[in-house]
Parts: sequence; C-alpha cells; structure tokens
Amino acid sequence: MIPADLDTPVVLRELSDAEGYLAKICFKTGPPMLSGVELEWTVHDRDDPTQPISADRLRDALGPHAPSTLDPAGAQSPLPGHGTVSVEPGGQVEISSAPHRSLRALCAHTDADIERLGQLLNAAGLTLGTSGIDPHRPPRPAVETPRYRAMRAAFDQRGPAGRTMMYSTAGLQVCVDAGTPERFGARWDAVHALGPPMLAAFATARHHAGVDTGWASARMATWFAIDPARTRPAWRSAGGVGDPVSVWSAYALGAPLLCVRRPDGDWRVPAGITFRDWIEGALPEPPTVDDLEYHLSTLFPPVRARGYLEVRYLDAQPPGEWIAPVGVLAALLGDDDALNLAREACEPVLDEWDAAARHGLAEPTLARAAAAVLKVALAALDRTDLEPATRDDITQIVQRRLAVADRSTS
Repeated sequence: MIPADLDTPVVLRELSDAEGYLAKICFKTGPPMLSGVELEWTVHDRDDPTQPISADRLRDALGPHAPSTLDPAGAQSPLPGHGTVSVEPGGQVEISSAPHRSLRALCAHTDADIERLGQLLNAAGLTLGTSGIDPHRPPRPAVETPRYRAMRAAFDQRGPAGRTMMYSTAGLQVCVDAGTPERFGARWDAVHALGPPMLAAFATARHHAGVDTGWASARMATWFAIDPARTRPAWRSAGGVGDPVSVWSAYALGAPLLCVRRPDGDWRVPAGITFRDWIEGALPEPPTVDDLEYHLSTLFPPVRARGYLEVRYLDAQPPGEWIAPVGVLAALLGDDDALNLAREACEPVLDEWDAAARHGLAEPTLARAAAAVLKVALAALDRTDLEPATRDDITQIVQRRLAVADRSTS
C-alpha cells in the first residue's frame, strides 16, 4: 500500500500500488459542478503569417503573463479572468481557465482573458490563428525544454507526425467533473461516444503549411499518427465496454515512457519501455508516484482522466466561436435525458474517429449522427445558465453546422 501524507518520494514497486493510485486520483467522483476550458492558438505575424515567431518575441509580447518556459525568472501573473498562459513547443499560446461552477461565469471570464491576450499580441504585431493547424508554416520549434527535446526524439522514431503535432496544431479542451459514482461510467462512455460526431461537426484544420491536406481535421489525424499507445481512445477493453478505472489503468501503465526527468537535462528513454516495465525493473531506478503523475501528462487520448474528464478531440475554433462546442457539451452533460438521447444517436458511428477526422460532415452517417447530437444540445441549451445572447450565438453557429450536415445527407 502507498503511505499517505509522506513528504519523501513514494517509490512504486508493485503494479497493484500504481493501479490503486490511478483509481484514486484519476476518477474523483461527486456531483458535477465545475467546468473549465483550455484554448490553444497558433500565433502569427500580423503582416506576414508565414513568418516564424521567436520565443523572445512571444515573451516580450506576453509581458507579466509569460510562463516560465519563456521567462524562468518571471513571476507569472494570471489574466484578468484568472486564466493562465502557457506556450507550446511551436509557439502556440494557450489559455487555461480557472474551474467555474457557472457556465455563464466561465464564458465571461474566458472572453475577458481572450480579449486581454489579443490586446497584448496586437501591440506586438501578432495575431491569433483561426484553425486547428497552422495553415501557413511548416513545423518549426520555438520553445525548447528537456521535455520537448525528449518528445521530439521519441516521436521522430515513428515519422514526421510528432513534429507536426508539437509545432503546428492547436486544440480546444473542455474539462468537466467525472460525475457521481452511479453516473460517472455513463459520462465516461458518453464523452467518448460523442467524439466522432463532435470532431466532425467542429473540424477546422484542413489546410496546413499552404497545402490542402484533404482531411477535415488534419490536427486529429496528426495526433493519431504519432503513437497509438498514447493517442488512441482509452475507452474500452478489447472485449467491449469495460470499467473506466481498469481500462484507464491498463492504458496508462501500458503506454511507453515518453521521457524520464533527470538533473542533467537529458530526459530521453529507450524506445518501447512502458510504465509497467519500469515498475518491473526495466530502468536502474524504480519510479515514484510523482513519476507516474508526470507520465500521465504525456498521454494524449481524445479523453483523458485527470480526476476530472479532459475532452481533447476538438479543433481550435474561429474567433468568437469557442463557446459553441463548449456550450453543446455542457448542455448535454448537464441533462441526463439529453445526454442519453445524444449517446443513442452516436451508436452508428462509435469508433469512427478516422472517418470523422478525414471527412468531417461530408460523410453521411457521421453527418446524421452529428445533426442529431447538435439538435438535442440546442433543445437543452435553455437549461444552462448562459446569457440569452450567448445562447443565440451558439444557436447560430450550430445552425451553420447543421446546414452542412443537411447537405451531406440530402
């Protein structure tokens, strides 16, 4: 058993200890009250969007909000809406909101943060991207850390997709509570089942580096091409639907190590060693609980268990439209009847992730499923606490998606 309240590092010597710890920290059940978002954008020179953006230029633009990866000596300040800024390896900028009990408050605070971020970048001659993958530039590093160097070394062994993901993609993540003990299994199932229709409906990542990729979401295609052991859905066991805790535990412990933190800054590891292998003695020193928590941060499935559920399958949205997919998910997850109806509509396209990424709403079966999900969400939207004007905005955005879906199925 893992001792509680221990200040010294806790070494993991048995798989059962790791499994017990994962069950404890990854699914914290209770009444679903909190929600949050992580909004990521590529960043471009306002006059020449093909121009690379340096880390120094981003640091100067962000000023007191610059993260430690850009300004190690700085004391990072939150944005006005209490969100924090991070910068990804390709120079993508991300706002991580504070968790909120109110969807209305989440919207208001996040919009305030986006406005402030836009002002800072605009003053430096920069602007935020409008899609889920860089339409102008090939992959190019902007920020280097030991983690990013180790990631690049691991991903390069499988081809160029890792660099594209690291340096060119931008996503929208929605974070929601796991739910009550009697419902969290259904919520885990539903957020996965909603994935292909939602990905298809809100795909924005077709053009990359000046080329039409032929994919509705080249961002998601890139993620899937990296390493299936860490990017494919961690949803069900090989035999069908499984207990979320045991399925996630098997996924996490069976994923290869991406890096191991070391004082010398060389975090690379031999290929193919899983966290399970590490516990069983594959590396000289055994892992600790802290190593396991860090390993979890290197797993990138469409839905990640972090105590709450982190929905990761959405592309970055055009300006002013981030609230639409967030509102759709919130409306469904806040109403069990609506969620059950939407889940049923997803049945014909379960696991159709590749088709959703490639074709989006151009694939008729996905278009029908997405249309059904969006219509159920619109009907439930009035039961959220969003401002009427925000609900109207969401409705207009969703109606545009529905029009595309209708053309595909007519």
